[in-house]
This record gives sequence, structure tokens and C-alpha cells, in this order.
Amino acid sequence: MADTDSSVRIWIVEDDPDWLRGLKAYLGGQNGISVEFASDSPEEVRHRLESEDGRSAPDVVLMDIMLNDVPEGIALAEETASATGARVIMLTSMEEKEFIFRSFQAGAIDYQIKSNYETLPEAIRQAARREAPISAAAAERMREEFRRLRRLEREFEAHKMRELITPSELQLLELIDQGYSQSQIADRLVVSIRTVKNHINSILKKLRLGGSKDAARQAKEMGLFGSGNGEKKG
Repeated sequence: MADTDSSVRIWIVEDDPDWLRGLKAYLGGQNGISVEFASDSPEEVRHRLESEDGRSAPDVVLMDIMLNDVPEGIALAEETASATGARVIMLTSMEEKEFIFRSFQAGAIDYQIKSNYETLPEAIRQAARREAPISAAAAERMREEFRRLRRLEREFEAHKMRELITPSELQLLELIDQGYSQSQIADRLVVSIRTVKNHINSILKKLRLGGSKDAARQAKEMGLFGSGNGEKKG
């Protein structure tokens, strides 16, 4: 981290030459900020990392997500943070939602839109002081990604459960969820109580659960009911 009495040393990695020149000039003119290195080449950055002796290591790195039309900035952010200990702020000219979460997984601490360059000096200073709050845009993108991941996980678990249990077992679980006792279920499905118990034991074994109500609740939460499974067996 930068000393309070010295400038914050920054690197800028940006593949658009106009943006690179503009950011270098703008940030280089800010009080307390020193642009130590600027490059449009991932190879040049990696060479700099290999030769870095720590004395001129950056405090903060501004890393473009898209380098040469691919999201190589994500991998480069991880390499840079690991090699230098710098705080990495990801830059982009577009809101590439699918890459933001991956950037944070790689070690980035914030995400900034390049067109909002006026906010960069303060973001850099906060990052150097290790007190940078995540930007509102980044926070929202992360929330969106977490919601998407939860949906995918839920769909996967529902699919796995649907593959494990038979339609008859699912029908039985729906009746349990509706409050039927085992004897009532046997009467409703015109089967023996022993058959009902065997079905329940099979379900609990496959789902590795301790009780039929837990199994019914899980099936309901996954949206597996409501397709005619609770109708009386003909």
C-alpha cells in the first residue's frame, strides 16, 4: 500500500490507444497519483511482472476487461494481484455483465465504467488506502450474478431430484405435502399401507433425508408439484 506521504503508484492496462493516452494524461495530472506503467499489451504486462523487483510495484492497477477483443484482463488481473499485491480495479467501456463476477473471483476489488473517468482518481485513492467500497454498478452486477447462479443451482437440484424419484413417488410426496396420513394415502391411491411405507423408504434413501415431510417440502420448494401428480390414481 502507498505511504500517506507519497503518491499512489498505478499501472494502466488498456488496449484502446486513445483511452490509454487519455487515462494516462488525465490520471497523471492528478495530485497524489503517479502513473508508473501503461500498456496495451498483455505480453508486455507479463514481462513487467516477471522483472518486477518490488521496489516499483504498483499500489493500484487499472485493468481493462477486454484486451484484444477477449476477456484476457480477467486472467491478467489475477496474475498481477498475485505477483504485486496491488489492488486491481477493472475497467470497461461496456457493461459486460457475464465478466464482472469472474473479475472479482480473479481478485479485482472494484469495477468502473471508463466513460466515468472523473470518478477514477478517488476510486484509486480509496483502493490504495484499502477502504474502497464496491461501486454501486459492480454491486448490482454481482447481485445479478448470484441470483443467476442460485437459479441454475435450483434448476440443477430440481432436475436431479426429478431423475431420482419416480412419478408415483412424486405423487405420494405431493399428497404428504397436502397433509394426508399414510393410511389416507393408501386409501386414495388404492394401495396397501406397506406399499406406501416402501415408497417412502425408497424416497428417503435416494434423497438421503430423514423424514417424508422434509422430502415433500424439498420437492415443493423445487417446483415439482402442480402437474397433476396429486390426482387420484385411476
